[in-house]
Amino acid sequence: MTSAMQNQSALMANYGHPDLQFSRGQGCYLYTEAGDAYLDFTAGIAVNCLGHCHPHLVSTLQTQAETLWHTSNLFSNIPTERLAKRLVEKSFADRVFFANSGTEAVECGFKMMRRFHYHHGRKERVRIITLAQSFHGRTLAPVAACRNPLHTEGFLVGDGGFDQVPFGDQEALRQAVTEQTAGVILEPVQGEGGIRPVTAEYLKAVRALCDEHGILLMFDEVQSGMGRTGYLFAHEALGVTPDVLASAKGLGGGFPIGACLSTERVAEVMTAGTHGSTFGGNPLATSVGNAVMDVLTDQGFLETVTERSTQLRAGLDELIKRYPKVLAEHTGLGLMVGLRCVASNADLIKAMQKNHLLAVKAGGNSIRLLPPLVVSPREIDEALNSLDKACSSLPA
Repeated sequence: MTSAMQNQSALMANYGHPDLQFSRGQGCYLYTEAGDAYLDFTAGIAVNCLGHCHPHLVSTLQTQAETLWHTSNLFSNIPTERLAKRLVEKSFADRVFFANSGTEAVECGFKMMRRFHYHHGRKERVRIITLAQSFHGRTLAPVAACRNPLHTEGFLVGDGGFDQVPFGDQEALRQAVTEQTAGVILEPVQGEGGIRPVTAEYLKAVRALCDEHGILLMFDEVQSGMGRTGYLFAHEALGVTPDVLASAKGLGGGFPIGACLSTERVAEVMTAGTHGSTFGGNPLATSVGNAVMDVLTDQGFLETVTERSTQLRAGLDELIKRYPKVLAEHTGLGLMVGLRCVASNADLIKAMQKNHLLAVKAGGNSIRLLPPLVVSPREIDEALNSLDKACSSLPA
């Protein structure tokens, strides 16, 4: 290490240089070393669905940490079998593959879609259609799928086997299907793209098109899943089921875990040796996943998410009327809230941060409000008050 680096962070600079550092979290708040509290409406980018240090998650993790951490998938373990069964019972799926992140879950889905056609003698069906402004992860295949120049420059070789069509354009999607198409992947609610839900009409048309051509439909619910929209998975609100689904983020409530869910007819092609993960499905992660499921499936919990969403959106309606030169509209489903800005979204986020409210940027000059699902009515009022102050501080 050179002398000039002695006082610098040893971390790579790919995240920039964050100006806030937190030493602990509790519920919906993060705290600096000096004890300053910030209301966290990022939830770790929709990861901390039950807030910080939820007592049930903490006690579950402590108990499992004293019991069994890791065996690899050479052997079975009880928490992993239990979580897989619970996900199947609460979803469209018949089978689950556990990974360690959302991008790994998406990668598994890509492999399954291609392997499905290979298994059935359609080796030419390798291309996957994606929607513009989508985000599916940062490993090479998801980066190729999304085609964001910021993420592809210096990394991408060729097109990776992906075709992209405009968001919500049924005809463009139909025209993109060829004899080489294996499937379609989309987010029922785009996250990075600006908290944009697809319509039920569009999603039903996509499902019908996939069925017509014998190709697979995959939903990326890494951000929109696990209760975020008031449903366990967002597609339930839209009345369409996929063949494959990627889940992560809220599934672990802050502990790294991912899952790829599928129907039996797709899963059956993933025979021994076709895919794997050393750490995927470790009992520490799946124990916490089970604890998250305990809370999300508790009677009335998801209904409460919808109630909090209604309260938050009513408050946003008032602020949009009050600050038409700052705010344009709110979007999304449930507590996956997009706030499209007239002013710079970066400036608004800075102003919110000065008022001790944390939020996340999104595409389309939007910000994301992603509170923990356990947020209280008082905390929503506090957030709206902080947002009010932030808006009033910007040039009219």
